[in-house]
Amino acid sequence: PWKFQIITKTFHFPIKIQITGEAECMPGKVVSKTLAQNDALSVTLFSFDKGEEISTHESGGDAFVTCLDGVGEITINGEKYELHEGESIIMPAKHPHAVHGKEQFKMLLVVVF
Repeated sequence: PWKFQIITKTFHFPIKIQITGEAECMPGKVVSKTLAQNDALSVTLFSFDKGEEISTHESGGDAFVTCLDGVGEITINGEKYELHEGESIIMPAKHPHAVHGKEQFKMLLVVVF
């Protein structure tokens, strides 16, 4: 079981945002802010406090993760990948994966279904 907080905000489109200023890290939590979501696509901003994680799970869509700040560890099919600011990784659909904040970590997740 992991601690998870969803921050919701109504966006009116089109919208211009400073993405690094959204979903700030909170002590002992994983924070999520959905920026866009429909049947074909999900765009979500996450922030992880150091040591916080999302446990192993699978997704029905292919995912593209970009590290916006800090250092995170992505585990896909049991193999660990460290992401630093500006780095990205693709996670294929239906493959087990997990995310861990090696330090405070912010990422943008784009899932295509």
